[in-house]
Parts: sequence; C-alpha cells; structure tokens
Amino acid sequence: MFNHFLNFLAPAFWLAILVPLLGRLFFKSKSANPRLWMQVAVNFAVNMLVLVIGLWYFGRDGKMASYTGMTLACTTSQWLMLRGWRSTKR
Repeated sequence: MFNHFLNFLAPAFWLAILVPLLGRLFFKSKSANPRLWMQVAVNFAVNMLVLVIGLWYFGRDGKMASYTGMTLACTTSQWLMLRGWRSTKR
C-alpha cells in the first residue's frame, strides 16, 4: 500500500522540483525570489491537492486530465510566487 502511495505522489514530486529549476534556468527574475525549497514545498502541496481532487472526481488515478490540471496549477503557483504579474521591463 505504501508503494502505491509513493507512486501516486511521484509525478507531483518531480514536477514540483522541475518547474522551479527550469524557471531559474530559462527566466531571470529580478523580483522577489523565494528560496528553492520553499518553491518546491508549495508546488508539491498544490500538486498533491490537484491529484487528490482528480482521484476523488474521476474515481481512479492516472487520468491525463488530472496531470494536465496538476501542470497548470503548478505553473500558476510558481508564477504567483515569483510575482509574475509585475513587469520586469521599466
């Protein structure tokens, strides 16, 4: 049962790590930049919530709609943490 639980959370964990790392690689932000571990923790919590909602709604794990929702929610939370609405050009 524990193995199933870890496999359920694995996509949420890896996406939570990859989004901030790739964001740092491709986008240089001059606004407030939270620590990497904080970004990973927030993104992981958001991803877990979306996966649990997807499991509840669809009644099973592994639906592409859940993974799509997880990706959209993760990138949105990352954008909010980095204050993406602020323009970097002045």
